[in-house]
Amino acid sequence: MLADWWQYDFLRYTLLSGVLIGLICPILGTFLIVRRLSMMADGLSHVTLSGVAAGMLLSKKVALFQAINPLFFGMLFSVAGSLFIERLRKVYKSYQDLAIPIIISGGLGLFTVLISIAKGFNADLYSYLFGKIVAVTKDDLYALIGVAAVVLVTVFLMYKELFAVSFDEEFARVSGVARRSINLWFMVLVALTIAASMRIVGVLLISALITIPVAASLQIAGSFHQTILYAIVFAETSVLGGLYLAYLLDWASGGTIVLMAVLILFAVLGVKRLRAALR
Repeated sequence: MLADWWQYDFLRYTLLSGVLIGLICPILGTFLIVRRLSMMADGLSHVTLSGVAAGMLLSKKVALFQAINPLFFGMLFSVAGSLFIERLRKVYKSYQDLAIPIIISGGLGLFTVLISIAKGFNADLYSYLFGKIVAVTKDDLYALIGVAAVVLVTVFLMYKELFAVSFDEEFARVSGVARRSINLWFMVLVALTIAASMRIVGVLLISALITIPVAASLQIAGSFHQTILYAIVFAETSVLGGLYLAYLLDWASGGTIVLMAVLILFAVLGVKRLRAALR
């Protein structure tokens, strides 16, 4: 069974993509949760879904767009959505959480309209919604490699700035940190990660992979560095275990991965509760 993962190209693409997703999602998720923006990923996922639907509609109606992967339209819409959210956060300074339901409603409304124009769903769109092992292509893998490289380089070079802005924006501003530029670039990274990960986890479930491993990590970590490290371990375990079970049982990869993440969270909570009771 394990030999199949190296025998078939699409399984190799899926495995490598899963490892990259398990690495970058919890890293960005840790910063998002510290910023109290855990729902940001959910909002951007709906916008990304609209981009995918737009790409599929254009490829259906215009011959020029048939060779373009709808994933790239999803990335374009997701980045635009991240810029729009950041703008709304500035407009509603005292009610910054309003940006999330606004972008979710707009993204879902646009998706519904595009689907009605295209006359319904198809199997390919289903894979974008919930993830599907056989749907991962070489182009999807290359796009994810590019996004992962940008995310890792950014976090490595700008870790102190991201840390400062995440915990105290005012202190970061007084210290001379370009918080607006950093916030904007960070949102773009989150948007690109969501779009690039949708083939594995599914655009409607990617926010769970960004937040649940971090939620489990926060229960046992003693520092910010440990939170990121444990979150990566939990995410990789969820992705690899979920992909294997999805392939073995012919389940949707996204749902299986998320269920693995939830089980890990429950296990961490159970162990922590047990240790507290023993003490």
